[in-house]
Amino acid sequence: MKLAIKQPYFLPYIGFWQEVSIVDTYVIFDDVNYIKKGWINRNYLLVNGERHLFTLSLSNASQNRFINEIDISDNFDKLLRTIDMAYHKAPFFKSTMSLVENILSFREKNLARFVGNSIIQVANWLGIRTSFVYSSELSNDKSLRRQDRIIDICKTIGADFYFDSTGAVELYDKKTFGSHGICLQFVNSEITHYKQFEFDFVPYLSILDVLMFNDLDSIHTMLTKYELI
Repeated sequence: MKLAIKQPYFLPYIGFWQEVSIVDTYVIFDDVNYIKKGWINRNYLLVNGERHLFTLSLSNASQNRFINEIDISDNFDKLLRTIDMAYHKAPFFKSTMSLVENILSFREKNLARFVGNSIIQVANWLGIRTSFVYSSELSNDKSLRRQDRIIDICKTIGADFYFDSTGAVELYDKKTFGSHGICLQFVNSEITHYKQFEFDFVPYLSILDVLMFNDLDSIHTMLTKYELI
């Protein structure tokens, strides 16, 4: 059993999807505190060759609340206008916009469920067969923190392998995971360059940028461009 656990991020970059594609089960970590100016409700698009930050408006947002205790208040008009302006000449604009519209039409406005649904929809679009579960639905020890809680979730689900990005190298210890019978591996992503109109390549944008400019076969190849450390 291969497992990964992460907060629900809205339309994150390709490295996130590499991690999703590796595992059997992906835990959407929704019963942890919301992080202001994190990536739960915002990301980057390409606008006139530059990174452009977009943010979904929230109500009752606070770093003292869990992600699943916050709601989305956005009507998405500004986001849709920005996407249309930025990408209407992109080769896969029409198909990608149909995905965007399906995601934004989701009726549940709870932040965790809304963003979780977007993750599931993009995974399905990419043909990733990983199963998803919300951490709030698990019967594990909610009082644990940091590495101890991650290990407890792994044991609750029965994971043999736990995967995280290289950004977590300083947070988790391989020996500690190993003492619980869990192999910890970090995913070091390689970013594939692709044509973004006539601009110089800008990396680390939302998966929407990848979808706008690449066919699914090319994206499937991108999903394999990583090393495990």
